[in-house]
Amino acid sequence: MIWVIVFVGIALAGLVMCVCYAVWLAHKAADVWSEVDQLAVRASEFADLMDRIEVPERAFRSDLRNGYMISTEIDDASPT
Repeated sequence: MIWVIVFVGIALAGLVMCVCYAVWLAHKAADVWSEVDQLAVRASEFADLMDRIEVPERAFRSDLRNGYMISTEIDDASPT
């Protein structure tokens, strides 16, 4: 009869360990979800900043000697 008490004790200890592990895992999942939410906020801020960037259009001049395009950007500002 003592072996029944031993196995019930082992089963209860296992059940307590499973409950403790589930609580710990829930806390860790909440931490991860909080970080994912923060990442989404930062990504939204990054997208807003990227929308504010204005990229100037490149101007090309043709090389009339051989018909090729020169890929050097022509600045509007005069040299100083």
